Amino acid sequence: MTENTQQQNPAPTTELPTQYAPAEVEGALYERWVDRGYFTADANSEKEPYTIVIPPPNVTGALHLGHAFQVTLMDALTRRKRMQGYETLWLPGMDHAGIATQNKVEQQLAEEGKSRQDLGREAFTDRVWQWKDEYGGRILGQLRRLGAGLDWSRERFTMDEGLSKAVQTIFKNLYDDGLIYRAERIINWCPRCLTAISDIEVDYQDDDGELVSLKYGEGDETVVVATTRVETMLGDTAVAVHPDDERYAHLIGKRIKLPLTDRTIPVVADTHVDPEFGTGAVKVTPAHDPNDFAIGQRHDLESMTIMDERGVITVHGPFQGLDRFEARSAIVAALREQGRVVAEKRPYVHSVGHCSRCKTTVEPRLSLQWWVKVDTLARAAGDAVRDGRVALHPKDMEKRYFDWVDNLNDWCISRQLWWGHRIPVWYGPNGEVVCVGPDDPIPGTEAEGWTQDEDVLDTWFSSGLWPFSTLGWPEKTPDLEKFYSTDVLVTGHDIIFFWVVRMMMFGLYAMEDQVPFKTVALTGLVRDEFGKKMSKSNPNAVDPLDWMDAYGSDAVRFTLATGANPGADVPIGEDWVKASRNFANKIWNATRFALMNGATVEGPLPAPEAMTATDRWILSRLNKTVAEVDAFYDDFQFAKLSDALYHFAWDEVFDWYVELSKTTFFEGGEQAKVSGRVLGEVLDVTLRLLHPIVPFVTETLWTTLTGGETLVIAEWPKDSGFRDAAAESEIETLQQVITEVRRFRADQGLQPGQRVPARLDLDGTALAPHEAAIRQLLRLQPEGDAFSATATLPVGGAQVALDLSGTIDVAAERKRLAKDLAAAEKEKAQATGKLGNEAFLAKAPDAVVDKIRGRLAKADEDIARIQQQLERLPQA
Repeated sequence: MTENTQQQNPAPTTELPTQYAPAEVEGALYERWVDRGYFTADANSEKEPYTIVIPPPNVTGALHLGHAFQVTLMDALTRRKRMQGYETLWLPGMDHAGIATQNKVEQQLAEEGKSRQDLGREAFTDRVWQWKDEYGGRILGQLRRLGAGLDWSRERFTMDEGLSKAVQTIFKNLYDDGLIYRAERIINWCPRCLTAISDIEVDYQDDDGELVSLKYGEGDETVVVATTRVETMLGDTAVAVHPDDERYAHLIGKRIKLPLTDRTIPVVADTHVDPEFGTGAVKVTPAHDPNDFAIGQRHDLESMTIMDERGVITVHGPFQGLDRFEARSAIVAALREQGRVVAEKRPYVHSVGHCSRCKTTVEPRLSLQWWVKVDTLARAAGDAVRDGRVALHPKDMEKRYFDWVDNLNDWCISRQLWWGHRIPVWYGPNGEVVCVGPDDPIPGTEAEGWTQDEDVLDTWFSSGLWPFSTLGWPEKTPDLEKFYSTDVLVTGHDIIFFWVVRMMMFGLYAMEDQVPFKTVALTGLVRDEFGKKMSKSNPNAVDPLDWMDAYGSDAVRFTLATGANPGADVPIGEDWVKASRNFANKIWNATRFALMNGATVEGPLPAPEAMTATDRWILSRLNKTVAEVDAFYDDFQFAKLSDALYHFAWDEVFDWYVELSKTTFFEGGEQAKVSGRVLGEVLDVTLRLLHPIVPFVTETLWTTLTGGETLVIAEWPKDSGFRDAAAESEIETLQQVITEVRRFRADQGLQPGQRVPARLDLDGTALAPHEAAIRQLLRLQPEGDAFSATATLPVGGAQVALDLSGTIDVAAERKRLAKDLAAAEKEKAQATGKLGNEAFLAKAPDAVVDKIRGRLAKADEDIARIQQQLERLPQA
């Protein structure tokens, strides 16, 4: 009753091991998929393309749960599309990770007592390539372990020859179009790594610092300014106040004395200053603060650099040669001695930027760097989302996207490193500046006075080309023609600004307004089960490989998928992975039982008239589930589709359909054959639906069930439209009867396997054909001559009369229930008393009051339940 084209199965088998052992299955199964080329895309295919490029992990990286999370979602999307008949390309690769990789190799050299300067640039770069070949790319092997269906024949690296050509090409094009320039601007500078770093490479944390208020000027012409970086006062070139601040109106345009120097600095009026904050006056250090630099630009102020690239003071005087932090203490002491310190606050907790690589405090610094002029590029990136060519999912992320892209500043793209794409600009002996494309000759030799720019490009520059450079651009390759634009980008919302926007800008520029991707599916961050961020420095960090070893890759994948609500963070704990392992075991055991009891996919499905109501019910529910799962996939609702599959497979197929059909299978005959074919169909489709999320266990079971080649290229199920509302209503009533009687049995303290005499009055209901199943599932034996109903349950239009005499100790049960009732009534009285106490309610936090209200509601429920149980007990 679903539209499937099954692969021909000459010899399905009914044999499965008694237990599922992931470690014995996963590795060999994955290599079989790769060796048979299931993941290799064909650019010459007539099929409709579907393309995802993996966000390239750093070459230095190892698999963490964040990687595993996004890879699971991408794998699910591409496996489903492949099964739907698309020519599916999921392209793998790695980022050269400029700073991180250079740091790794420099650490190696340091252990040998050497530095990169000892080797020289060329030899050092060769050493990095050696490191990459030996140690880099470990994460790609780990992705294989996770089951990622990547096209390994197309693996790319941001420093490989083709991508390097793409980088040089777009740099030259942007330069020629006036969109790349060189200028002095404020950048984030790491005094340890000795390079500019991007905003995303700055980690902010609250540090204990100091806030010092200083008096500038003399006599009536004084102002008080406050700073957390006292050492920067050596580079102050103005004090700024708001033009409407009457307190300083008499000082605007005048010059005042700068302490510890022989300089005077102007007082300027600037609307950037908040007159309500502090004293309403701010010191201006254009060379060491981005806001001050902007003020300096507006007022044509001098920019004085007061420290070198290592954070050492360079200004002539008593502080020259001191580290910036040493100078801070020394300058405060000197100012204090002169009576210039008005106030000091220690500790003063404030947000401080640190290099994400080495944790050194970042220094805002005026530096000559290369920049991308982003105004027209950013406008195009914004328009592509506004006009619907690119969809952000979830849609509420659009506001954050527009807030960023509409206010984007020019992008610093140069880094003071040796590992990376060297800037293709040459300087001549007479001041010539020549930008060189990949096919252009170098303008001159070193002997002739020509030198290449020493800097390399920001790693984000090359990764910004990833969707099209990996497909062969700037060449017009078959891959580029077939697979661009890509369909979906799956990435974290935390890098929407740093990577997504840059890919949008470069893709629209290089590919003549073709978008790099049609949809951006934004994910949250993986957190621990308590919602705390995972990190290597915290004990909550988890190596996903440990969980894969213990529970299997499918369990890790399913756990991650069940938490994947669009844009939301994903909590995860080991107990949840265990539950997913149990789900895989449930699938295994239920399929094994089905195979042993005649489940088959051979032959056409019988006509509905030949089926039981249970058969028609499960097929109706199956088709609804297919439609539901498809809708969730199209909306990137991985958590909902995983939940739907879990409950359909576990609850409806394994717990209800299989159990309800056992009587049919045990009786044998033609009806058992019909139900065996239905069960085979249900398992076939269910395993197909589950495969993109849990590929290993489903592949093993499906090939055993069907004898088919592989699920990887099997056809994705389609909703045939078959529905049977009557069967669904009938089985829903049956479930209601069984559930209610089970609850009653449990309330009476009966053991699950304990048999009880019962009379079933099913006349006039649709449940009559199910009497054998009801008795089997509820452990109800036929009524005997001595049958005496002690409890009668009207449910679902039927009546179930039970004889509990001799099965329970009524007096003991009444005593137990009376004790439970007294405890519940005491709990209710305590909660009621607190909630009636006005003094308590006035003082107690809302959370405490809510908790007590919950206790009261629970007590009421318990009292009602226990009283009902007492009423149902036989009379002594």
